[in-house]
Amino acid sequence: MSARNSQANKAAARERLRAEREKQAKKAKVRRQVTVAGAVVAALALAGGIGYAVVQANQPDEWEKAATAPLTAPKNTSGDNGTTVVLGKADAKKTLELFEDARCPVCSQFEQGVGPQIKKDLDAGKYKLQFVGATFLDKGLGGSGSKNALSALGAALNVGPEAFLEYKTALYAKENHPEERDDKFSDDAYLLKIADQVPALKGNAEFKKAVEEGTFNRWAVELSKEFDKAGVKGTPALKMDGKEIGLKMTAEEFTAAVDKAIAG
Repeated sequence: MSARNSQANKAAARERLRAEREKQAKKAKVRRQVTVAGAVVAALALAGGIGYAVVQANQPDEWEKAATAPLTAPKNTSGDNGTTVVLGKADAKKTLELFEDARCPVCSQFEQGVGPQIKKDLDAGKYKLQFVGATFLDKGLGGSGSKNALSALGAALNVGPEAFLEYKTALYAKENHPEERDDKFSDDAYLLKIADQVPALKGNAEFKKAVEEGTFNRWAVELSKEFDKAGVKGTPALKMDGKEIGLKMTAEEFTAAVDKAIAG
């Protein structure tokens, strides 16, 4: 091989090597750019996700919204905001006030022991029953079961007084009533499952829609304010002519106490 050919070959080799180095350098630069761009996109996505989460966290929940939502009162109510719920025969001379919180375990026991007697008394016209729903256990224990069940009771009252009483009985039934720390009544599906035990509510599309859409949420909030203003310390509680009646857990003791209150 001549010296001239040898030098040409060496020059060609050096050129190929230089070209290869440039090619690899360009690839490396592209990889770095892609990596940086990906990191920027990821950072922006993370920031966006965090921002969205912060915004969502600061959004008012269902019950915060209910406090200022338009008020829809159920049928079969009266008074300001529909918060007077009176059941029984209109010509009954006396009115028994009953204060209950849906999550209250003692209310559940009271309803199981005394509820049937109250129903008999209402049918007989012995007195009218004014129901006042409370939601203080939500405040003390957290959750929304008291409010949600009260809203569902409003949906039942909208169907009719009998549906309301039967649904209240079902909510407090031993097989349905949860422990007070178990916020099971916050679940619409569970409330609707219990409602299937009430003939007037089972398969009732209007009732179902009212429960799921929270039609009577604001009403429940307003009704619970009546409990707060009543000066009652806990639930269940009974009043007649503005005076508290000592809590009685059996039908016999309840009847004796009510008869005494009616006699004055």
